[in-house]
Amino acid sequence: MEPFTEYGSFDAVGLAQLVEQGEVHPLELVEAASSRMDEVNPAVNAVIWDRLDDARSEAEAGDQTGPFAGVPILIKDLVVDRGMPVTFGSVFFRNYVGDTTSEFIDRIRRAGFIDLGRTNTPEFGLLPTTEPALHGPTRNPWDLTRSAGGSSGGAAAAVAAGIVPLAQGSDGGGSIRIPASATGIFGLKPSRGRNPRRPGSSIDYLSVEHALTRTVRDSAAFLDAVHGPVPGDRYWAPPPSAPFAEAVDRDPDRLKIAFSTKDFRGDRVHPECEAAVLETAKLLEHLGHDVVEAEPDVDGTVLADAFIELWAALAATGFGLVLDGATDLKPSLGHVRRYAGDRRTMRLISRFDQRDSGKPAFEPFTFALAERSGSRSQVDLLEAEAALQAIAHQTGTFMVDHDLFLTPVLGSPPVPLGRIDQSLPWDEFVEMIFRYVAFTPLGNFAGLPAMSVPLHWTSDGLPVGSHFLARLGAEETLFSLAGQLERAQPWADRRPPLGI
Repeated sequence: MEPFTEYGSFDAVGLAQLVEQGEVHPLELVEAASSRMDEVNPAVNAVIWDRLDDARSEAEAGDQTGPFAGVPILIKDLVVDRGMPVTFGSVFFRNYVGDTTSEFIDRIRRAGFIDLGRTNTPEFGLLPTTEPALHGPTRNPWDLTRSAGGSSGGAAAAVAAGIVPLAQGSDGGGSIRIPASATGIFGLKPSRGRNPRRPGSSIDYLSVEHALTRTVRDSAAFLDAVHGPVPGDRYWAPPPSAPFAEAVDRDPDRLKIAFSTKDFRGDRVHPECEAAVLETAKLLEHLGHDVVEAEPDVDGTVLADAFIELWAALAATGFGLVLDGATDLKPSLGHVRRYAGDRRTMRLISRFDQRDSGKPAFEPFTFALAERSGSRSQVDLLEAEAALQAIAHQTGTFMVDHDLFLTPVLGSPPVPLGRIDQSLPWDEFVEMIFRYVAFTPLGNFAGLPAMSVPLHWTSDGLPVGSHFLARLGAEETLFSLAGQLERAQPWADRRPPLGI
């Protein structure tokens, strides 16, 4: 079979059309993706394991159906899939194999995608950089000394480097939008309840699943293929009035768009990130939209403190689930699940596991979060939940008078690898995180859809995304504007040094 040399010139929708028209066979696409993986993955470390032999067999059979029949995809290493290895980026789970499959993954398969393997993620998806001790750092294709973001950093790097046209990701505080900004691709976080959560990949209500893409139409068509809740889901998003893909080709009506270049504590961002917002605001005005400088009345310190409380509780819950399922530990630990946040228990887990792996079972930030939760009470958690709900109301009220809210995605361009250093003192480390990731968590707290659009590059050639927040259920507005911006200032053909 002749190699399909034009693979990197097409997005996922375009590849699916070629397959449907009989101009290319799915096996050709898998082989092209495999060749590209061999070429660039040693440098970027986006894919941590592959299932190429199985993918070839599936492609050769050619029995895929659905809108993306025969198109390759990669899945993030936080997704449990029956019979597939999943490590959650954690040394402790290095040999874990999934025992169930989520509805979201089933829908990806029904859409016709061919799964090529798993992408790198920080431990439990907790950090905005992808540098897990287990798999090593994912490097940014635009500059191999820089972070590709997190937690869907491997997914973003794989798309930016041309291994696949799109990759599955998830977003619990910015984990799709952060790496999309860092790698110069498009990243949308859907509304809470837009996509199914059965079985729940986590107990929180912050995380949503979607994809990272090079083109806007891929993101919209993907959402058309997978959206919709299942009975029993805790939240349901309002159904769209038409297919999301139709919105991409339609210029939006005149929109009222608020913007801000300062974070919610009043701190200024890096000049390049400020420039990205100001340039985007001018472009929006040129396109006929009303642009005003305004922001919701959100206390950034309250937001950060409440977020860390919730994040700590989630980390401690993860330890509890580990203890509940780790039968090899039970003879040594006894019934200690209720002490998931206890320092002695966690150190015992780590020592027990390190005898086999040679590495600590869990990373410093994961430990620190779980320990923090162990020192807090149920009242602290409920107060944090109440604070986040108040912030959601403040944001929702602001969005009544504004169609969209434009901000930077991040506080700076992509940071050097190693900059987000878990050995730093707690206060210094947390301050670093919240200065870097000040804007994206708001969409998760409020359940609102949001996107990172790649419209700016620094003088050093690093991508900087522009962040848009919309009203609940208003993905159509985001896709419509993103399509307009993509036509006005195209980015899909702008490739990193490792691109094709």
